[in-house]
Amino acid sequence: MGCHHCISTLSMPSLVSFFQMSSRHAMLSLFQMVSRRKRVTDDGCRESNLRRCLSTMDLVALGVGSTLGAGVYVLAGEVAKTNSGPSIIISFLIAAVVSILAGLCYAEFGARVPLTGSAYLYSYITVGELWAFITGWNLLLSYIIGTSSVARAWSATFDHLLGKQMEAFFSKHMAMNSPGLAGYPDIFAVCLIVILAGLLSIGVKESTRVNKVFTAINILVLIFIIISGLIKGDLKNWRMNENDLRMTTNKISNQSGTVNGTLTFGVGGFMPYGFSGTLAGAATCFYAFVGFDCIATTGEEVKNPQKSVPIGIVLSLLICFLAYFGVSAALTLMMPYHLLDPMSPLPMAFEYIGWSMAKYAVAVGSLCALTTSLLGSMFPMPRILFAMARDGLLFQPLAKVSSRQSPMVATIVSGAVAAVMAFLFDLKALVDMMSIGTLLAYTLVAICILLLRYQPDPNSPDPSEIKNPGIILWMDLLLHPRMTPSQHSSNLVSHAVFITAILVCIMSVLATMGLPCLISGGPWCIACISLLFLGIFMALLIIWRQPQNQKKADFMVPCLPFLPILSVLVNSYLMAQLSSDTWLRYTVWMIIGFVIYFGYGIRHSAERHGSKDPSSQETKHKTVDTDSAVNWKK
Repeated sequence: MGCHHCISTLSMPSLVSFFQMSSRHAMLSLFQMVSRRKRVTDDGCRESNLRRCLSTMDLVALGVGSTLGAGVYVLAGEVAKTNSGPSIIISFLIAAVVSILAGLCYAEFGARVPLTGSAYLYSYITVGELWAFITGWNLLLSYIIGTSSVARAWSATFDHLLGKQMEAFFSKHMAMNSPGLAGYPDIFAVCLIVILAGLLSIGVKESTRVNKVFTAINILVLIFIIISGLIKGDLKNWRMNENDLRMTTNKISNQSGTVNGTLTFGVGGFMPYGFSGTLAGAATCFYAFVGFDCIATTGEEVKNPQKSVPIGIVLSLLICFLAYFGVSAALTLMMPYHLLDPMSPLPMAFEYIGWSMAKYAVAVGSLCALTTSLLGSMFPMPRILFAMARDGLLFQPLAKVSSRQSPMVATIVSGAVAAVMAFLFDLKALVDMMSIGTLLAYTLVAICILLLRYQPDPNSPDPSEIKNPGIILWMDLLLHPRMTPSQHSSNLVSHAVFITAILVCIMSVLATMGLPCLISGGPWCIACISLLFLGIFMALLIIWRQPQNQKKADFMVPCLPFLPILSVLVNSYLMAQLSSDTWLRYTVWMIIGFVIYFGYGIRHSAERHGSKDPSSQETKHKTVDTDSAVNWKK
């Protein structure tokens, strides 16, 4: 009553001022909640609810199996025929270099923060809770769609070996003719997901043993393909001119001079579609290296994560590049690029050289690759769910572990969702949404590395604040940078990174939408891109001038800040290539996520309640000895 009387006696200007102050206070409180960062503790890094049993070899096999999926048996033929020709080996080299940029950032975080969560955890520690939830929610989308689509691909490949008998039976007796749904319910894909989910819920060590067996078979088949290409390949297929294209095309199609090879298949040679075709092929080949990030979700299940996680990521990417490089070279040596079958290039190539029986080895390798790829999609999915639930951002029962120390509840729930997706939906329209989640995660990890390396040590005093407690001009930081980072230099880097990210996004959109103008040499287009590039370069110089944290890790990204920003630029450009329908579906998914976060996660966050793990007893907080740079106070 008294408070109501006080408000009623206020004048109108005072009332307006009161509500403005209240709204500012509410906005400030909301900003503090969504930007709070996860505090890493000594107990949190060294103790885990999960079983530490994985070795470096287990991680390499997991990364190779997840990354080197069935795409190696299909993608090389498709890209070689339509984009790159024999220069597909250069396309894979470019794609591998770009992927390694993201891999290096993951490797450093894996060395500094040996915990489960991958890009979600790294974002939570560095840029705050809301961005962490967005990253984790995107990763869940990628893994769910990836699991469902790979399961259906496994089913379709196996059905093809049976003469498509399953498709004929289910289409006849269980047809579904609704828009957005599959032509028939894929019961085989559901059974496959259920079996692997059961295997994963038993324990991580048992799952990795199965993964190593299938990965070894896949590698042996790929080695056989590469050796076959070296034996039966012909370098003339890399040096074909326009007349050779016409002659071979007419010979295969039993025509006489009616096919114009120069119009359909480029101009021949090593780069028949020019260097632009090689770059276009590299953009497609980039997605062949997606999957290594599953290694980063194993931080609490590895015996020596500080060393094993970085080695596992780098070695798996290197092995995958050598496999893609070797298979694409063998394929284009065995058979002229313009005669390749985009759907089944390797069986056609072996028939072309007279080794028809080899197609059965290719079929076995393809099924093994699909199996390891499916395991690679299902393995990190429950661990992201587990990490988000343990932090209170998703529902707490998902953080429960079994007696064998595996996230059983999260495994069963995520497997059930993926099984329903594979059972009912036509996933072709949703596959592009995987790219958004993956590329955004790569981008955020690269940004987080920049912010992390320029953070001051929280255990040491800030020399700039001792000497000059007032506001230090940023110009002074540019002209006379300190030897060690301060809060002022860290804030300057944060602002520069933010500006760089905005400029990179604008440049990616303009380069995509204005590509015809750029190709034609439009002065306005070139001027806009040049100004944006100049702004990015100036921001990079500002970041480069600032001192880095001197704390060392077992692995550190070289050439800061240029390599992480290059990774951000490439990822942003690839995201800009996606269609508007894909972004619309992604927006719907994010709306669902925001409802969950602001309705549940923001109130149940472990950081809000000052607890590391809502499902366990409260532990004492102590600074991490391994890396003080990742320990922030709220």
